[in-house]
Amino acid sequence: MTSFLLRRLSTAVLILLILSFVIFLLQSVSPGDPARAYVGANASNAMVAAERQRLGLNDPMLVQFVRFVGGLLTGDLGRSLRTRQPVTADIATYLPATVELVVVAFLLALLLGTLYALSGALRWPGAALGRGVLLLLATAPPFLLALIGIIVFFGQLGWLPARGVGDFQDPGPFGMQLVDTLLHGQADAFGDALQHLLLPAVVLSIAPAVAIGRVFRSSLQSVLGVDYVRTARSKGLTEAQVVLHHVVRNAIGPALSMAGLQLGFMFAGVVVVEQVFSWPGIGNYLAASIPVADFPAIAGVTLVLGAIYVISNVAVDLLQAVADPRIAVE
Repeated sequence: MTSFLLRRLSTAVLILLILSFVIFLLQSVSPGDPARAYVGANASNAMVAAERQRLGLNDPMLVQFVRFVGGLLTGDLGRSLRTRQPVTADIATYLPATVELVVVAFLLALLLGTLYALSGALRWPGAALGRGVLLLLATAPPFLLALIGIIVFFGQLGWLPARGVGDFQDPGPFGMQLVDTLLHGQADAFGDALQHLLLPAVVLSIAPAVAIGRVFRSSLQSVLGVDYVRTARSKGLTEAQVVLHHVVRNAIGPALSMAGLQLGFMFAGVVVVEQVFSWPGIGNYLAASIPVADFPAIAGVTLVLGAIYVISNVAVDLLQAVADPRIAVE
């Protein structure tokens, strides 16, 4: 298991290093001048030249890349051209809201995907209609689902709010509304935060739920037909015991792989959902940075999202090794 973990970690480090180089290269060949962006469009050429010298933009590319990687290792992602704040500080402000949204959406996706798989593999009566509705919703793009959800649940029924995160004003220690309101013991604020979170989380979770559920269902159907499952049934075990103790663990590997991929895709797709629901997360921060060519902010967000994607897949590989120890020795 130790060698398996070291291999996965070394691969993750290599991928992040390649991602860092690609981002650095794009930043170097971009048409904008970071020095002029810092000092302003009306600055003199002498001021721009002095700023380029201060930023080290006149150094060889190899020296600049080494300095860039060194800054990443120390948490220095540069300074945003739009907010004039360190990108690390901006990300620290906006990332918790995104993490909260994606985590809740991912848990919903796991729940819906598991129900989708079990209902199909075990042929629950009447479950085909629910699977069909979920599959139909998954064919729609997230922004369309978001608009439909706002029209139905906010405009027509008035059950859920359409935007924002709630009225909780204390930022708390984590910057996550659900967690902070619980820590402060504010039940009303927690309920309000949950209402604001529910609709964007459901919109973000539907497509991943179907992807995970379809893979898990196929794997369950394959395992249900093997000899040891029939032997377990012949011993008098109930169907629930057979599924729980003999089927799920042997069928969960492919579903874990798909879940890891979908978690990364959710962080990438959260940009659209956050814009529609005015969710104050990293997606909105990125969307505001792109029109003004705020490359330090764009690069910082890209690196963070890439790191989250790589780390989530390493975690999935470890979970697969725990579920099936044969993977660790392959």
